[in-house]
Parts: sequence; structure tokens; C-alpha cells
Amino acid sequence: MRPMSLWESEESSGTVSLGALFKGLPFKPGKAIDRSLKDTAYLVCRGGWPQAVLRGGELALDRAFEYVDAVVNSDISRVDGVSRDPRRVRLLLRSYARQQGTQSTIVNIRKDMTIGDGHGPDDDTVSSYLNALRKIFVIEDSEAWCPALRSRAAIRMSPTRYFSDPSIATAALGLGPEDLMNDIRTYGLFFETMVMRDLRVYADALNGSVSHYLDRNGLECDAVVHLRNGTSGLVEVKLGGESLIDEGAKTLNELSGIIDTSRQSEVVFKMIVTASGDFAYQRKDGIIVCPISALKP
Repeated sequence: MRPMSLWESEESSGTVSLGALFKGLPFKPGKAIDRSLKDTAYLVCRGGWPQAVLRGGELALDRAFEYVDAVVNSDISRVDGVSRDPRRVRLLLRSYARQQGTQSTIVNIRKDMTIGDGHGPDDDTVSSYLNALRKIFVIEDSEAWCPALRSRAAIRMSPTRYFSDPSIATAALGLGPEDLMNDIRTYGLFFETMVMRDLRVYADALNGSVSHYLDRNGLECDAVVHLRNGTSGLVEVKLGGESLIDEGAKTLNELSGIIDTSRQSEVVFKMIVTASGDFAYQRKDGIIVCPISALKP
């Protein structure tokens, strides 16, 4: 079962259309569904599961825990008929949750799964478990974007680790909205997963793809939405606040300058997606600042 985006669950105003931006239409400031950081933390923990959306309220938060239990106890073994240790599956989900939004290696994930007595799975076992999770769409990593900007060796090609829905991560760690509000750094990583979920849905509708960019100089962009015609949109994800938005804008301007110089792809928009706010607007440098509750395909 695929989780829904906020637009599909009717929790986004849809005043900012990625499709319109890719067509080169002028950006028009638009009203978002106004949400506080606490409101969005609830959406992160609830996830986009249709049954959770229909339940609403606190009961909706239980759906993600039920989903994780099903994955651990049956789904991961049912996918290919291979029996897998539920304890190891749960340890793996927790480890993956702790490493959301990073390019963590199999070795690091395996070490993080090692229990107190020093025993843990080998790398091949971890890889086989991850492959099973991919088959049932529990995890959905973001591949590296390599538009031949410079030499291929300059681009870090490791995928960024994500679940298909942020609620899987919060449920795996036993977290709720209040926990995220008390740990803003963790909140930011899980919010990034929600943005990636929605961007994938919107990119699919446009026959596009979503990847990430990271080079050996440390320049990183959270998401590159790329269409088959060679056009791209660059997206940074920030909870909000002027300083973080300025930080994201600096990254977007630096990367778009490299792309323009290389002439390997055309950047048609640059955007910072935020967790709160009641309005989408465009900065003087052309960068769009858009609450996630204003996006649609």
C-alpha cells in the first residue's frame, strides 16, 4: 500500500504546481494551509496511510505502529518466502530510522544493529533484509544525481537513506509528535523524508524522478527533480526560519551556478520547502519559499 502525499489526502492547498514551474509559467504567490511546526509534526508521525487519514486524531497515529509490526512479524518474510528473524528486522528498522537522510553504508547500519553481547548480522544478511524491505516498498532510497557537471569521480554516488513514509521511522523508534518537538534536529530529518515522499508522487505524475546531489567539496542539495526533457528543479528542505532559509538559498544558488556553467541541464526553478507558514512567495534572488502544504504536481 503506497502512502499518499498531502495533495492526495486533501491537506495541501495546491497553489504551487511543480508542473506549472516546469512549463516555465510565471510563479504566483499562493496561500498555503497554515500549520504550525507542531501540526506538521503530527502529519509526520501519522504518515500518509489512507486508513490513518480516515481515522484522524490520536487514533491515526496507531496506524504506523500497526504497519511496522506487520512488516516485522510477517510482511518481510512473505515477500519471497524466506523466513527472517523479527528481532533483527526491528533492529534494522530502528537503525535505518536513526540514519534517515544520510548516506550511511551497509557496514555502519550493521554495526548499529549489533546488540550488547557484540553479536550481530553480517553485511550480506543486512543487504538481503534491505532488499526485502525495498520489494515491499518500506524503504525508498534517493539515488545520487550525476548530470556530468564535472568529472564523474567528483560526485558522491552513495544513495541517501529514506523510508517511503516518515511515520515508519517515528514508529520504529517509538516517537510521537511531542518527541519531535523536543528534538528539532531529528524532526528536521523526518520532515525531509515527508517532503521526499511528496516530491516522488508529484515527480511520478510528471514522468520525472527525484534524486540528491552531494560532491566531494561538501556541496549538497536535498532533492533534484529531473524530467526526461533535461530540465531540473532544485529543492532544499528546511523546517523554517530566516537563517535556515538563507542557508538553503546559498546552497541552491551555488549549485545552479555550477549547472549553468556546465550546460548539462537547465534549472527551471529553485525552491525551499518549509514545514510551516501560510504563504508561498518568491525571494529577490528568484528562489521560491513554499510550505509543504501548498504543493501539488
